[in-house]
Amino acid sequence: MALSYGVTDYIEGGVITAVIILNVVIGFYQEFQAEKKMDSLRSLSSPSAAVLRDGHVETVPSAEVVPGDIVQIKTGDTIPADLRLIEAMNLECDEKILTGEAVPVAKDIDMDLSNSSELDTGVGDRLNMAYSSSTVTKGRGKGIVVFTGMYTEIGKIAASMQGKDRKPSRSLSRKKHGAMQPAKGAALRVWDGIGRFLGLTIGTPLQRKLSKLAYILFGCAILLAIIVFGVNKFNVTNEVAIYAISTGIAIIPESLIAVLTITMVVGMTQMRKRRVVIRQLSALEALGGVTNICSDKTGTLTQGQMITRKVWLPSVGMYNVSNVEDPFDPTNGHVDFGLVSKSAVKAARNNEKNDDDDVMSEKTAMGSHDATNSPDASSTQVPEMSPELEQFLLPTALCNLATVRFDQNKDKWQSIGDPTEVALQVFAHRFQLGKKTLEEKHDWQQVAEYPFDSSIKRMSVTYRKGQEKELCVFTKGAVERVIELCSSIGTGSNQRPVTPEVKDEVLNQMNMLAEQGLRVMAIADRQYETASATSPDIPREDIEKNLTLLGLAGLHDPPRLETKDSVHSCATAGIRVHMLTGDHPSTAAAIAREVGILPIHPSTREAQGLIQTASEFDAKTDSEIDALPSLPLVIARCAPHTKTRMIGALHRRGAYCAMTGDGVNDAPSLQAADVGIAMGLAGSDVAKGASDIVLTDDNFASIVGAIEEGRRMFDNIQKFVLHLLAGNVAEVILLIFGLGFQDKSGFSVFPLSPLQILWINMLTSSFPAFGLGREKAGTDIMRRPPHDGRKGVFTLQIIVDMIIYGIIMGACTLLTFVIIVYGVGGGHLGEDCNRGYRPSCDVVFEARAAVFAELTWLILISAWEFKSLRRSMFALEPVDNRTVFTFFREIYANKFLFYAVVIGAVSVFPAVYIPGLNTKVFKHKGIGWEWALSAGAVVVFVAGVEAWKAMKRNFGWFDVGCGGDDGMEEDGSPNGTKILSEYSSRSLEEKGEGREKV
Repeated sequence: MALSYGVTDYIEGGVITAVIILNVVIGFYQEFQAEKKMDSLRSLSSPSAAVLRDGHVETVPSAEVVPGDIVQIKTGDTIPADLRLIEAMNLECDEKILTGEAVPVAKDIDMDLSNSSELDTGVGDRLNMAYSSSTVTKGRGKGIVVFTGMYTEIGKIAASMQGKDRKPSRSLSRKKHGAMQPAKGAALRVWDGIGRFLGLTIGTPLQRKLSKLAYILFGCAILLAIIVFGVNKFNVTNEVAIYAISTGIAIIPESLIAVLTITMVVGMTQMRKRRVVIRQLSALEALGGVTNICSDKTGTLTQGQMITRKVWLPSVGMYNVSNVEDPFDPTNGHVDFGLVSKSAVKAARNNEKNDDDDVMSEKTAMGSHDATNSPDASSTQVPEMSPELEQFLLPTALCNLATVRFDQNKDKWQSIGDPTEVALQVFAHRFQLGKKTLEEKHDWQQVAEYPFDSSIKRMSVTYRKGQEKELCVFTKGAVERVIELCSSIGTGSNQRPVTPEVKDEVLNQMNMLAEQGLRVMAIADRQYETASATSPDIPREDIEKNLTLLGLAGLHDPPRLETKDSVHSCATAGIRVHMLTGDHPSTAAAIAREVGILPIHPSTREAQGLIQTASEFDAKTDSEIDALPSLPLVIARCAPHTKTRMIGALHRRGAYCAMTGDGVNDAPSLQAADVGIAMGLAGSDVAKGASDIVLTDDNFASIVGAIEEGRRMFDNIQKFVLHLLAGNVAEVILLIFGLGFQDKSGFSVFPLSPLQILWINMLTSSFPAFGLGREKAGTDIMRRPPHDGRKGVFTLQIIVDMIIYGIIMGACTLLTFVIIVYGVGGGHLGEDCNRGYRPSCDVVFEARAAVFAELTWLILISAWEFKSLRRSMFALEPVDNRTVFTFFREIYANKFLFYAVVIGAVSVFPAVYIPGLNTKVFKHKGIGWEWALSAGAVVVFVAGVEAWKAMKRNFGWFDVGCGGDDGMEEDGSPNGTKILSEYSSRSLEEKGEGREKV
């Protein structure tokens, strides 16, 4: 630009200035995005707290709470700091923002830590602690403040999002690392600073590669200018400076940033159609290289809602609920009933397959959601109501504080209450025996309630039916606590006393359900005779004794129906899925097996490596983690720090990982991951702010679509980068050899003028490049491994193709110039033809016009050739009966690219013939017979490209299974090896066996 203004060529200077400004504006727009993560974290703070000071309870702002204060908390409060509880009365806290688990945590001030260190105990298991920003859902309590501000668990999350770990060897400590460390550390820090300033060490791999490319091309432009000056013996006149400008313009792909940005914006629009919102344009490129996905369980792989999946009635059988899409809808899903034999229970405990005579199943459809859309579900078929089932459903519905109702206005089922109680209430509604129905239509009246107590882990209510004096006691709770109060089990003719053998049978059944990832609840009742018809005030210990165990309920947070297929797709795409959850190890393992992350029947040795708790993982040093044969697929009881350590371990293994999550506890790992994926519906503002993309439907399956789109984008970026740079190579070859074309004054005559080059680079190449960016995905795009992030866009194939195609283009255009000037024009190069037109420059101006038209057409036709990097342009898709119409149909499939090529080819004629524009701006003139040379060169170029592609296919050059294009052989079969991880493939082979028989 400066050289153009220096030689008073204001037209070229103005055009170059406009190009620079355009690229700066586009780059600024791409990078301008505001972040508000910390504001969202601060908004979680409790506005006030009830603090006991000097014997008086004071209400103070939460920011003024200090360690040592005694804070009183009650239902509905947001906890202002981390508290060690000293008093708790039925206290439960919702700690989802920290653990990700939807079920409130019952607190226990007498928690026994004698056999373990509190620091080794996960956040979700510290029952004697209440954490800042969590909410009290039940009961009341009192605690001593132990941590405030940034030292709380939520503060640690904020701290992890504020800073970044320093790279190794950057320390300035002389004591720790020796006398030379300050100098070494300072030098490396300066190097890092320069890298950040130049954009070489920050951003996504593509951004870093393009930054390196920009500086390499800048260096090449300087080198070419020096070559031009050297050929002219450093006699830098205006003519020599103009030629140097031409070479500098020729090597820079001026439209690359604009094409890249617009292509990504189009890709972002396509993502929105797949229900994915892109917060960072760079995430589009990053998604294509994802090798590992670290996913939360609750709300991501699962629905985040509890359902009653199994109900066991002693001596009767097992009710199974399956295919549930809406946990609140009792008309949705299927109920199966099976008779259970003792041998079946024993076989299930040993993970064996039962014989057909062990399980006799009568499957009865509940009716689809579409078919049944009313609260009465009159058309729904259910298993036959038995006396045992009816007696089980009474306490299930009545010993329950949740409500389930059908909203006529919204045409959907809604619920209010604890997720566990909602699940039990929904199961009762499946048989039209919900709490409201029993109270209003069957005249059940509540007499008293004995609320759930975390110390005894059960709840009881007393009911009276009609005017009967006899009370019915209904109890639910933990199996171990309820069975101790039972004197009998079963109902009617199946009733029997509780003996040690019977108790073992119940506990075995409980363990079997727990091993399937179910939370097991015991349901019991009894008849209590009282002489008074009024509401008696009966002590709890008198009510909760001599109970009859009616059955067990297994509650499940079900995986999304599409999750298993999504994990399967990830496996076939060479992507390993890891589950990082705050849930119990057995529950996490069961869900992981169900969705295909883990094999269903691993060996003991395999299971030890595949599943770990956070305490086990965090106890290892980085070197010990790096020494593991493979990283665990499931980490249970996971803390925020564990997730970031897992991502760090993956990074040290060269993995490119994505993290999915929805809670505040996921924010640090979302930020640390290469691609952070937040949930749009259930996700917190902090998680969304820390993420790169947001799923608007909270659907794990959308991740597969996002990765597919990312891979398509990466392939297309390779195609249009090749398209742009091949043209630049041709222009450089033409101009370097053109240094030998010297006029009478001894100055080199350029075969292409600077504005001709700008026209080709900015207009001719840009729109076909946009079209290549809109190419559809190859048929095998999700059946090949991720691309190598270390190589990025510039693979060996791209580099070699760029050189080969650039040489062919450059040779064709150079030959055309030589034929016109030296073959027909007698070698007459005129005088001072670089600055303007004069009669002596006719031959040179005509040769430039022919070269301009030829190079334009070659670049345009190359866009069609680059639709596939390996397949012939005339056989882009595997079709048996190929005709000329098949070729045109394939070319026309990308309409934008088709019209960009056609219109670009036609635009050459006005550029050549419009008076004034041709001679004064482009420095060429109208031509005649020379058009034949330009058209003939197109045929030669296509033949050369097709020959090179044929050689690549026949000799297997650059065939690495993923290749960077459609990866298809001539017969349409994938040339990429289908990648399945060892454990995922095993689980996929066992697909269909996930539903365990009882």
